[in-house]
Amino acid sequence: MLEVRGFTKKFGDFVAVDSLNFEVRQGDVYGFLGPNGSGKSTTIRTIFGLIEPTEGEIRLFGRPAGVPGGAWGREGVAGFVDAPGFYGYLSALDNLRLLAAADRRKGKPQIPRVLETVGLLGRERDKVKTYSTGMKQRLAIASALLREPEVLILDEPTSGLDPGGMRDVRALIHRLNEEGLTIFLSSHLLAEVEQLCNRVAVIGNGRLLAEGTIAEVVGGDNGHPGYRLVVNEAKGAIRILEGSPHVTDASVADAVAREGAVGEEIRLTVGPEGPGPVVRDLVGGGVEILALVPARPSLEDLFLELTEERP
Repeated sequence: MLEVRGFTKKFGDFVAVDSLNFEVRQGDVYGFLGPNGSGKSTTIRTIFGLIEPTEGEIRLFGRPAGVPGGAWGREGVAGFVDAPGFYGYLSALDNLRLLAAADRRKGKPQIPRVLETVGLLGRERDKVKTYSTGMKQRLAIASALLREPEVLILDEPTSGLDPGGMRDVRALIHRLNEEGLTIFLSSHLLAEVEQLCNRVAVIGNGRLLAEGTIAEVVGGDNGHPGYRLVVNEAKGAIRILEGSPHVTDASVADAVAREGAVGEEIRLTVGPEGPGPVVRDLVGGGVEILALVPARPSLEDLFLELTEERP
């Protein structure tokens, strides 16, 4: 649905986005994750045709994305970048009518239907300046849905919302995806991405840092998490683990206290057979296992590890 290949954008000597590559597939809720200033909005503006790439290309449905000043290549995609803007002194209905009038596509816009979809039917004649931030975000989604897109692009859709507003927008995005809409979601809110997205790209300083399903991104290329193994004596356990064909990596971490017993922690990565054969090897070698738990890092852990600048 959306392909980004070797996309680079420079503003003078400043490289905002550097050789970015990723693809969004039909039916995805694709999370575009990165800190502020990482190049997310620049990428979205280029998808919309508001700016041109310096190098590389962006394709929608196999065709080049829109070019500045024209609508070619934008069919089937809609959304917003940065904070959506409306005429506050007009009603939501009149704002949508103005947007519909500016759309050159054939067919009558389904304004009542999109208002119902986003939960604003009954408040459509209220002036937008009386709307909460969450209602304005839902109105922004309604304005995008007027174009009946196949791909919906949302830039920080829950930014500035209270918990109730965030819940409502998340529920709306989930429902739209269930109805068949492919959604490209830019965010720096990690919990939001984990709740909504099936695939993600993490960028920092304009570069792609990780891409794939959340399990792949968090757990490594094979999607398998490591384990935290607590044993009574690490030296003997490491000797057994190093000779095991079922272990890909093992290292001693820290001494830990667990239910009154002092043990030593080993960080362990196992093969596709899982931890079962490893446990059998350890028990057979006389090692007392005090604990064995998955050590799957959170998306937040990964995000901070990838994007925090090192001294």
